[in-house]
Parts: sequence; C-alpha cells; structure tokens
Amino acid sequence: VKDPTAVERANLLNMAKLSIKGLIESALSFGRTLDSDYPPLQQFFVVMEHCLKHGLKVRKSFLSYNKTIWGPLELVEKLYPEAEEIAASVRDLPGLNEFYEYHALMMEEEGAVIVGLLVGLNVIDANLCVKGEDLDSQVGVIDFSMYLKSDDDIGGKERNVQIAAILDQKNYVEELNRQLNSTVSSLHARVDSLEKSNTKLIEELAIAKNNIIKLQEENHQLRSENTLILMKTQHHLEVTKVDVEAELQTYKHSRQGLDEMYNEARRQLREESQLRQDMENELVVQVSMKHEIELAMKLLEKDIHEKQDTLIGLRQQLDEVKAINMEMYQKLQVSEDAMKEKNEIIGRLEDKTNQINATMKQLEQSDKDLLTQTRTIAMSFVKCASHEAQHQYKLVKDISF
Repeated sequence: VKDPTAVERANLLNMAKLSIKGLIESALSFGRTLDSDYPPLQQFFVVMEHCLKHGLKVRKSFLSYNKTIWGPLELVEKLYPEAEEIAASVRDLPGLNEFYEYHALMMEEEGAVIVGLLVGLNVIDANLCVKGEDLDSQVGVIDFSMYLKSDDDIGGKERNVQIAAILDQKNYVEELNRQLNSTVSSLHARVDSLEKSNTKLIEELAIAKNNIIKLQEENHQLRSENTLILMKTQHHLEVTKVDVEAELQTYKHSRQGLDEMYNEARRQLREESQLRQDMENELVVQVSMKHEIELAMKLLEKDIHEKQDTLIGLRQQLDEVKAINMEMYQKLQVSEDAMKEKNEIIGRLEDKTNQINATMKQLEQSDKDLLTQTRTIAMSFVKCASHEAQHQYKLVKDISF
C-alpha cells in the first residue's frame, strides 16, 4: 500500500509541472505582459499555494488553530534570496522544521524539484498588483479542465510550438539589440571619459614641464653656489696647509739648533752627569710637547674634516628644506583652503633655513678661531723653545766658565 502523503506529494508535483509548463507556453503564445486576471497565472498561484500548505503545522493561538504560509516564506526570503541557492539547500533550510511536518512536500525531494522548475519562469514578464487583495482567504480550487487537452488542442500544439519559437527569436533579437545599445552607450561614455582624462593629462603634462624647467633653473643655481662654496673651502684649506707647513718648518729649524747646542754642551760637559741628566729630562719634556703639538694638529685636521662634513650635511638639509619649500609651493597651487597653514609651515622652514645659515657662519667663525688658537699655541711653543734654548746656552756658558 502506497503512503498517502507520498501520493499527495507526487500529485502536487505533477500539478506544479503542468501548471508551470502551461503558464510558460500560454505566456509565450500570448506575447504580452501578464497581469493578475490571466487565468493560467491565477491557477499557477493556486497550485503553488497548495504546495506550500502541504504538511504545514497548525499554529496554536488563544482563539483558534491557524495555518499560515507567511512565516516560512519570510524565512526563505531572508535566508535564501536566489532560486539556485534555494534549490541547492531547500532540504536543509534551518528553521523549516518549525513550520512543516517531516512528511511535507517542502521537506522532501519534491520541494527541490519544484524550486528548480520555478527558475524557468524567468522568461515571463508579469505585472501584479497585490494592493487591497485579501491574501489570508481560503485556498482556491485547482481547475483541472485547463490541463486536460482534447484532440483539437493536440492538433494545435504544433502551431503553439512554432509561435513559441518565433517569439523566442523575437525576444532574442530584442535582447541582443538592447545589449548592443547598452554597449554603444557604454562605449560613448568611455570615449568621453577618455577625452576628458586626455585633456587633463595634457594640462598636467604642461604643468609638469613648467615645474621641470623651474627645477632645472634652481638646480643650476644650486650647483653654481655649491661650486663657489667648494672653491672657497679649497682655498681656505690650502691657506691653512701653507701656514701649518711654515710653522712646522720653523719648528724643525729651532729643533735643529737646539740639538746642536745640546751636542756641544754634551761634549764639553761629559763629566757633569747630573747636568746631562737634567738636559735629557728637558729633552724628554720637549719631545712630549712635540707629540702633544702633533696630536693637536691631528685633532685640528680631524675637527676640520668633521666640520666640513657638518657643512655638507647642513647644505643637504638646506637642499631638503628648499625641496620641501618647492613641494609646499606646488601644493599651495593645488589646495587654496590650506594656504594659511602652509604659509606658517613655509615661515618655519625659512626660520630653520636662517638658523642653518647662522649655524654655518658660526662653524666658519669657530674654524677661524681654532686656526688662530693653533697658531698662538705654535708661536708660544716656539717662543718657549727659544727661551729654553737661550737658558740652556747661558747655563752651559756659566758652567764652562
């Protein structure tokens, strides 16, 4: 004995197939947009309502029992808006057990088949107005006479097939024409956008060329300034080197005279060991002073190199500040709303540039002061060495007498 619920599901599935097939064929032969008064469309809704109400649980209320399909329909619409996803997972929809019995059509394979059949309704254009309709009325009765075909209907089936093929070709041509029109309009819009972007690019290219010319002029000016600074620095270093060599030569001559006097005193005063020891101690002191002067010269050269590196770094910072000023100037041309803030930033950058220039002047002044101090130390050392030599000469002369 067959299960009555299975028979009901099979009957509803067959009716849904007939209803959908008849609706599609009649709509294609009708050739116009369907409205709510079209009988095959009305029968389709009646069949679908029977399918949705099959196995629907009775919802209890205070007054009476009520069967409604709006709950599961809203749940299906929220969870699965597309027909393909509904067809793929209609069997496992979360929450359907809350509304349907286990043997309901929507819970079995027939529900998935009906959802797949509904996808074919995309070829139909319908215009429905549900305003003022009573959607909570009783379910309508299925009119089986619409699906029972006579001999005349069988004979006219071929004509309907031909008409459907013609309508399909018409719909295809119309759809192709619509797509071509949309493609042409999109191409026109793209051409307009490309022309606008080309004009904008030409303007930006002209602005960029002007900026490049300005940057090249500033680069040439900066290079000339850098060349002048380099020449001044080299000249300053050459003068400093000549002065240091002259001072070293003077020191060597004075040292040679001291050595001769020391040798002469040593030959005359071999017996005076204590005096020789004192002279040797003085010589050690002079040698240590020599090493100190050499060390001071090395430190001076190192300090000069460090200050040159500092000058180079300050020049680089000055170039960066100028580059930042140029960027800020370019940005001022683009955004006029931020003019005041950028003017303040440019003022700060100019203050920073002035501070860097002042720092460079102080460094140059410190170099001059350091060279002056070095010369003073060297002259004092020469004077001290000469004084010591005279003192030793007098001492040797007194001892010889």
